[in-house]
Amino acid sequence: MRFPSPISNREFPMSQAITYSEYGGPEVLRLTEVSPPEPGPGQVRIKVRAASVNPIDMKLRSGLMARMAPADFPVIPGLDASGVVDAVGEGADAAVGDEVLGATVGGGYGEYALLERRAAKPGALSWEVAASLVTVGLTASRVLGRLGVQAGRTLLVHGAAGSVGVLAVQLAAARGITVIGTAAERDLERVTGFGATAVRYGDGWAERVAAAAAGGVDFVFDASGAGVLAGSVALTGDADKVITIADMAAAQHGVRFSAGTADQGGADLPELVRLAAAGQLTVPVWRTYPLAEAARAHADLEAHRNQGKAVLVP
Repeated sequence: MRFPSPISNREFPMSQAITYSEYGGPEVLRLTEVSPPEPGPGQVRIKVRAASVNPIDMKLRSGLMARMAPADFPVIPGLDASGVVDAVGEGADAAVGDEVLGATVGGGYGEYALLERRAAKPGALSWEVAASLVTVGLTASRVLGRLGVQAGRTLLVHGAAGSVGVLAVQLAAARGITVIGTAAERDLERVTGFGATAVRYGDGWAERVAAAAAGGVDFVFDASGAGVLAGSVALTGDADKVITIADMAAAQHGVRFSAGTADQGGADLPELVRLAAAGQLTVPVWRTYPLAEAARAHADLEAHRNQGKAVLVP
């Protein structure tokens, strides 16, 4: 996974981006004038049409991940964006005017962004969905690959209504895996619609999951970080069969913590794009915000008001 990097030092021409210069709450996010980044070898610069807001953006902004990924202030947040290529670096397989989506280099919350890992945006995908697919799709696919879940086995997904969980449920169900997903009461019907047996989380969740999984639980994908690792290990009987992307206490339970977007046994970005464009993978977009309202988007997600992705539109 590429984390946001410092703002360019170039002074002209100027554009707008969201930046922060200290750790803190949503209020540290500011609309700032910055120099548009220049693409390096293999990179393209896009005029951003949509930028996805991911939970990790808030963890980085708050300082929760300062030891793992210390910030070099000021920072432009944002890992994913979609837009139109307006400058091409040496050796990049793209042309000005191409419509693309991908993982940003140096942040995506701005009028311009650099992409290195990218794919063509089909006309069937909106800009908002295209920007929302990248990190969550690659994360879901990567973890399923690392778990090695095969058709006919049972997978428990914690946080099944979240942005990563929703895609993990769909990808697993499409592969013939039996999926049980924990979610809030308000999200149970939605999780069922994506192909899982939905179970309410909270006190007693392990007993409810055990009752729903007649043949037991073979693997667990924790996308919630809600303190469920001990119970998950007990359900599978093997810490190696549990992976979390959200619980920093993973090592205390002998559980793998998975970060990054390297494809290990999962689908790559063009394949995820193909599935989404064909209607075989749904990426729920909850709300779009003007770029200047990035702080409100962060506050809404931290308050768990969303039911799907939040997207910034410059």
